[in-house]
Amino acid sequence: MPQVGSGRYTYEFVQDYLRLPPGESFGRITSVATDSQDRLYVLQRKNPPVMVFDRAGDFLSSWGSGTFMGPHAMNIYNDIAYTTDRDDSVAVIYTLDGRPLQIIGERGVHSDTGCEKRTGPVLRAAGPFNNVTAIALSPSGDLYITDGDRNARVHRYSRDGKLLAAWGEPGSGPGQFRVPHAAVVAPDGKVYVCDRGNKRVQIFTADGKYLGEWTGMGGPGNIVRDADGVYYICEQGSDGHEGQVNIRDESGAVLARFATRQVHWLCTDTHGDIYLGSAKHCSVDKLVRKR
Repeated sequence: MPQVGSGRYTYEFVQDYLRLPPGESFGRITSVATDSQDRLYVLQRKNPPVMVFDRAGDFLSSWGSGTFMGPHAMNIYNDIAYTTDRDDSVAVIYTLDGRPLQIIGERGVHSDTGCEKRTGPVLRAAGPFNNVTAIALSPSGDLYITDGDRNARVHRYSRDGKLLAAWGEPGSGPGQFRVPHAAVVAPDGKVYVCDRGNKRVQIFTADGKYLGEWTGMGGPGNIVRDADGVYYICEQGSDGHEGQVNIRDESGAVLARFATRQVHWLCTDTHGDIYLGSAKHCSVDKLVRKR
């Protein structure tokens, strides 16, 4: 198997490593996430929208048929699935076997941003939601929901679904967004937002105060943080490549960066392996970390 990366962040690349049931094929894969047992959950724009695999890549189960209009993102925290239905403009929280626990937003109701298609432009920021993109859970239990395909906001919610605050507007300056696509919250409460259209990750306090940004990347699709404080970012359309993986430390220094196939979303597991979900190729690739 080919190797990618360098130093401590060297990986064996395994293309299309998942094994589907006979006769099955993937649709457009928009997200991948792992649970505490390193089972992999694949979110796709096809019924069933959620496919579950073990660490070896063997199919286990599926769920969610008929429940998503336009599945976009899934992140798993404490074995609870936090999902977004982009086309229905709602965020929905599920158990890992597909039982809905909470819905935030009103299905099919889109806020008025003056944007009539996902390619923009977003004329003005508005309230929740207009083509919501992803949910990040903070250590405090608050939810940070990026509202990015037809809006330019980050909304902060309490765990019980009360809107606490929001920030952002269209543009490329500090605190402005062009497709806020995903986020992660560090243990100290800092919020790292993938500002995909501006090809940067912006960093904020828990209350939305701008602290700084990381640049020198393609359009970031997702960002995750491991227990060592290392950040993993998937990029789209950078340096002539379909995609890249960008690994940085807490200061933003690049630890490794290497080309991949197109990737819309990434996640990691407890072994340090990386999973890449591709909407273009309707596939999942795995990067097995070499120790």
